[in-house]
Amino acid sequence: QVQLVESGGGLVQVGGSLRLSCAASGRTFSVYSMGWFRQAPGKERERVAAITWPGGSTNYADSVEGRFTISGDNAKNTVYLQMNSLKPEDTAVYYCALKIFPHGSYDYWGQGTQVTISS
Repeated sequence: QVQLVESGGGLVQVGGSLRLSCAASGRTFSVYSMGWFRQAPGKERERVAAITWPGGSTNYADSVEGRFTISGDNAKNTVYLQMNSLKPEDTAVYYCALKIFPHGSYDYWGQGTQVTISS
């Protein structure tokens, strides 16, 4: 089993920045990739960013490209999401997820952290 714990969410003004962290524990020796997802009220969950592990290739949703950066610290089993130039539409619950195999769905999920952007 793997446990994922997110932190770093909060309330910030438009144009501000936040950094989310996700610490993985448990059976973390077999990780293919980690990702950040978000879900706003009334909307479907979307993948925001992902990174192959450790410290490999990254990809981003078009909506956050150039503003968000995903990174990982293999020694700490932690993945980060640096969010800059935040917009009201970035308001959502952000979830961290971990995938063991290259294909298929994500296997483990965190509990989520609320990010609210005030205008």
